[in-house]
Amino acid sequence: MDFKEFERRARRVWDEIPAEFREGVDGLVVERGARFHPALPDTYTLGECLTESYPSEYDGPDNVRSIVVLYYDSFRRVAAGDPDFDWKYEIWETVTHEIRHHLESLADEDDLEEVDYAADENFKRMAGEPFDPEFYRSGEEITPGMFEVEDDVFLEISYPRDAEPRPWIEFTWQGEARRVRTPAGLGDVCFLQIVEDVDSPASLCLVLVRRRSGMAALRDWLRKRPPRIVQAEAAAE
Repeated sequence: MDFKEFERRARRVWDEIPAEFREGVDGLVVERGARFHPALPDTYTLGECLTESYPSEYDGPDNVRSIVVLYYDSFRRVAAGDPDFDWKYEIWETVTHEIRHHLESLADEDDLEEVDYAADENFKRMAGEPFDPEFYRSGEEITPGMFEVEDDVFLEISYPRDAEPRPWIEFTWQGEARRVRTPAGLGDVCFLQIVEDVDSPASLCLVLVRRRSGMAALRDWLRKRPPRIVQAEAAAE
């Protein structure tokens, strides 16, 4: 998609957003250049919501102003590496995502920032970089102990620190009872990616957490001992 068509489609999406949701947003800016993610140098930022607050005794759109910016070359470079890249959907997703940033700024909420943080840390996990082992808890909680981060679902399973884990881990996924063999060398936290034989709209990762007493956690913190993180894959039956 060339720049002219990209800008035309972006402005069409912008115009279709109801005016009440765009209140306080001064406009949509489409730039030709690319922008890298500030914390992930190998990842492109498709868009941003640039927000400024102006002191006022009244809360509302008059003292929080934003501009939504899209980066054409970021889209183009991501599309070049992904044959399934859907330009129309990604433009719509990016514009509406950044509008939500603005709305949460008005409401003084940080839900989306937490979701973005979880997505960034999950990217680091998959890239083999150091990451926060509790990042998934910043995602959307589906049920107690189950969290969703973009297309990945994390099911947290804990067991006592001094107890031997059972040879099989049983869980329910997509309405079916399943089990997977417990991997050796679990560490303090084990991210066990479940390998599916068929395509699925979401992937599942079991997070096996060795429970610690409050005193043990305090000792590790004082010693600056980070948790030992293990990653593995397994097929469930």
